[in-house]
Amino acid sequence: MPVCYRHPGRESHIRCQRCERPICPDCMRDAAVGFQCPDCVAQGAKQTRSGRTTYGGMRPSDASATSIGLIAVNVGVWLAIALTGGGGSRLVDLIALRARGYCLPDFAQSEQSCPAGGFISGFTDGAYWQVLTSGFAHISFVHIAFNMLAIWILGPQLEQVFGRARFLALYFMCLLSGSAAILWLSYEFQPTLGASGAVYGLLAALTICVLKTGGDLRQIGVLLAVNLFITFAFPNISWQGHLGGFAGGLVVAALLVYAPRGKRRTAYQVGGLVLVGLVLALAMLARLATA
Repeated sequence: MPVCYRHPGRESHIRCQRCERPICPDCMRDAAVGFQCPDCVAQGAKQTRSGRTTYGGMRPSDASATSIGLIAVNVGVWLAIALTGGGGSRLVDLIALRARGYCLPDFAQSEQSCPAGGFISGFTDGAYWQVLTSGFAHISFVHIAFNMLAIWILGPQLEQVFGRARFLALYFMCLLSGSAAILWLSYEFQPTLGASGAVYGLLAALTICVLKTGGDLRQIGVLLAVNLFITFAFPNISWQGHLGGFAGGLVVAALLVYAPRGKRRTAYQVGGLVLVGLVLALAMLARLATA
C-alpha cells in the first residue's frame, strides 16, 4: 500500500498534484486543483516571492508588452514595404528569404555578368540576414493581419509561463527553424516572407504546455487541423516554413518545459537552446556548402 512520504507509517491514497508523491491527511494542503504537499507549497511560495514563472523565467509585469513590440516591428516593416511599392518594392528583394540569388531579367547570368542593380541576392550569395528579416516582412494585409492576431493571442500566454527572455528565445528559434527548412526544401529562387513560421512555433509550444499540465487538447487540435488544411490547400503558402517553425517550437518548448526542476534548471534550458542554435547554424552552413 502507498504510504505518506513524510510519515512512512501512514497509508495514503492521495498524491500531491505537483510532485505526485503520496501524502496523508495531515500533509494535504489545499491547492487550486486538488492537494499539494508541504514541500511543494513552500517551494511555490518561494517562487512567488522571487517572481518566477512556472518554468523558471522572471515573471513579467506586463505579459503582452513583448508581443506588442513584435507586432509593432512587423507592422512597421509592412508599412515600409507598402509605401515603397508593395510586392514590387526593392525592400522585398532585400529582406525576403531565398536560397539563391538571380539576375533580372536573365536568371542564367551570374552576379558578375549581371547588369548593375539587376542582381537580387539570396542566402548563398551572402545575404545571411534574410533568415531573420524575412520573418518580419509581409506584403498582403490579410497575411499580416492573421499573423499579428495569432501573436497577440498566443504570445502573452506563453510569456506568462516562460518569462520574457525564454519567450523571445522561443520566438526567434522558431523563426530560424522555419528559415532553415525553407533553405533546404523550397525552390531555391522562390522568395519567402512572413512571420508564419514563428507563429506555428508558438502554436507548437502551447501544445507542449497543455500536454505538460494535462489540459484538454481538443481545441488546439482543431486549430492545428484547420491551419494544416490551409497550409496545403492554398497556393503560395510556404508549408516548408510552417512545418519548420512548428518542429522548432516543439523542440524548444519541450526543452524549456521538461528541464529538471531545481537550481540547475536554467543551465539545462540554456544548454538546450544553445544546442538547438548550433544545429540550425550547421544546417544553414551545410546549405551554403551545397551552393
